[in-house]
Amino acid sequence: MNDRAFLKTFSGLLAALAALTVIIFVVAQMVSGSGKAKTKVAQADNEIAARIKPVGELVAAGATAVANGVIPSAQAAGDKGEALYKQTCMACHAAGVAGAPKLGDKAAWGPRIAQGNDTLYTHALKGFQGKVGMMPPKGGSSAPDADVKAAVDYMVGQSK
Repeated sequence: MNDRAFLKTFSGLLAALAALTVIIFVVAQMVSGSGKAKTKVAQADNEIAARIKPVGELVAAGATAVANGVIPSAQAAGDKGEALYKQTCMACHAAGVAGAPKLGDKAAWGPRIAQGNDTLYTHALKGFQGKVGMMPPKGGSSAPDADVKAAVDYMVGQSK
């Protein structure tokens, strides 16, 4: 076989393989129903997003959050501790997530309160890893230190 015959045979083989690839691709698209597959993938993505969405939501200072047409008045009343508790702290301290003492649970808060406010403030601001659970710095929020301290004071006041 000379070079010219080999080149002709090889070119024909490559063309046949390219045509076979295109045919397989078209058949696969027809069988899989690509439109339905994209819809199912989008639906699965939406379901995953709904399952992993955050428990709480952080609202920047000065922003007004409106839920069911009601504007929260805690900030207007000057109770920043209660407002921060409801925005951020409540996500863990209402249900006892990650060992967080529940609001109003005197047995759980008693030993913590006995350590003093400075210790509670430090744990709330810088985070804390205890025997029972953990506290992320500022509860995972970006609130000012004064607001975090006010939230600690609010929770302590509710748990004495």
